[in-house]
Amino acid sequence: MRRYDWLKEILRLDPERDFLRIHRITYSHEFPWDITRALELALYRTYAVPSIGRLLAETAELTDRAQKRYDDTALLLDTVIEHGFDADEGRTAIRRINQMHRSYDISNEDMRYVLCTFVAVPIRWIEKYGWRRLSEHEKRAMAAYYRTLGRHMGIRDIPQTHQEFMDCLDAYEEAHFGWDPGARRVADASLDLMAGWYGPLAPVVRGASMALLDDALLTAFRYDRPRPAVRTAVRTALKVRANAVRLLPPRRTAHFARQNPEIKGYPNGYRIAELGTFPAPRRGGGCPVHPVGDAPAGEGPAAS
Repeated sequence: MRRYDWLKEILRLDPERDFLRIHRITYSHEFPWDITRALELALYRTYAVPSIGRLLAETAELTDRAQKRYDDTALLLDTVIEHGFDADEGRTAIRRINQMHRSYDISNEDMRYVLCTFVAVPIRWIEKYGWRRLSEHEKRAMAAYYRTLGRHMGIRDIPQTHQEFMDCLDAYEEAHFGWDPGARRVADASLDLMAGWYGPLAPVVRGASMALLDDALLTAFRYDRPRPAVRTAVRTALKVRANAVRLLPPRRTAHFARQNPEIKGYPNGYRIAELGTFPAPRRGGGCPVHPVGDAPAGEGPAAS
């Protein structure tokens, strides 16, 4: 295989019909490291919305059991991408996601915002730090994938295009980012978790992570702004990495989040149905896997 062979395959596919196949290639062959980092940043952004950050603080999942919450979130999202919406594994993962969310009073607007981060933040990360830019096919497929995931989760008024996802995110953050002490505790715990993975390099990783936060996030969490020189050094290092990755041969074997070294809680394997938390359901709530009429589209003949 040559370096751009996966992109050539992507461009032969239909981003509306074959969105799962395209997004799976982007996620597990072309940009597995970048998308992992971007999704970490995406979830981090959600804490700056006080209604989200406050709820996460109240559940204590991200403050008292940060590694497990990180593992479970990554593995559940990863399962759907790897197996698809119609496979037993994918349906079980979505059912677990729905069971957890429906145990709390979460607004549709907050749910939709979180969904928007999964599209907007990876696109923007790869535009800045990826070894190549995303094709329009990949952006359209990413939007189609998360539209489908959102409908399975019962989210209403989902954006239709990748630009609409980004516009929705920007408008929601401008209207809702703000200070909350519980959200700050969640943000601190997440930084502690990620820095702790690197042992003696933890202070360096913490500083680098802070340098990647934009001013709106820093203001919401009341963090001090990193020195310009630190920001420049971190962003330059990521671009140097991208130039090096561009010279590597293409990844022949898919790499999924379950293979990442940051997943530490399941050395002997895991069962999808046992991931996550099991809070008491709200009265009248449910935990359906919502049927979606066009969900099988991404699993068409071209999908693997």
